[in-house]
Amino acid sequence: MADKIIPIHYKELIKVFENDGFTVQRIKGDHVVLTKDGVKRPLVIKTSPRLVPVAHIRTNMTTAGMSRDYYFELLGK
Repeated sequence: MADKIIPIHYKELIKVFENDGFTVQRIKGDHVVLTKDGVKRPLVIKTSPRLVPVAHIRTNMTTAGMSRDYYFELLGK
C-alpha cells in the first residue's frame, strides 16, 4: 500500500470514474449519478461537502469493481 486514499474534490472523483468508462446520467440536488454498461448499480457522488470522504470513495470503487492501483492510475491522468 504505497499510496493512501485521501478525500478529493468531487469533480476530480467524477473524472476518475469517467476515465474508467462511466457517464453522468443525472444530477439531482447535490447528487451526481454515474452509470456504466456491465455495472449493476449506479455510482452516487455527493457534491456537498466538496471533498468526498474516503468511505464514499471506497464504496464507489467497490461498486465499480476498481482496484486501488487502478484508482491511483486513473487519478494520475
